Amino acid sequence: MLQECIVRKLTQIVLVAAALMASPAFAEMKVAVLNYQMALLESDSAKKYAVDAEKKFGPQLTKLKTLESDAKRIQDRLVKEGEKMQQAERERLELEFKQKARDFQFQSKELNEAKAVADREMLKQLKPKLDQAVEEVLKKGSYDLVLERGAVIDVKPQYDITRQVIERMNQLR
Repeated sequence: MLQECIVRKLTQIVLVAAALMASPAFAEMKVAVLNYQMALLESDSAKKYAVDAEKKFGPQLTKLKTLESDAKRIQDRLVKEGEKMQQAERERLELEFKQKARDFQFQSKELNEAKAVADREMLKQLKPKLDQAVEEVLKKGSYDLVLERGAVIDVKPQYDITRQVIERMNQLR
């Protein structure tokens, strides 16, 4: 059912594109392609955010890696020596492993949530700037049709305005 819907939509898009290209007006149309996500992520502001986020969340990530390696070490020991251990020692290690696994899951969830909040805040701040840069590049280029890069299979570099948008966004303060 979902595949049929997707195929139907793609067929409609192809037919519309073919109709547009067949018309004489298409020859005069200025078409551009924009990778919106790349424009956002490659901007100076986004790169600065990535560095700041690494500093902010780095210690938590280090703790997670330590928890993970500790749990792995305990698990390896249980696998190698579990049958030879006294029951009390094995139970203690199993309990310790479970606790580390719970701590890892909890801290991982906390980190992911904090990072998601920070990412949304960054997007909220950068989106108006990106939209302004896109609008200015589109006006300057007098484009009739702009397609998202993901909707295009292949594009010649001269039609891709992503770099121009990134440069314009970097100029905006």
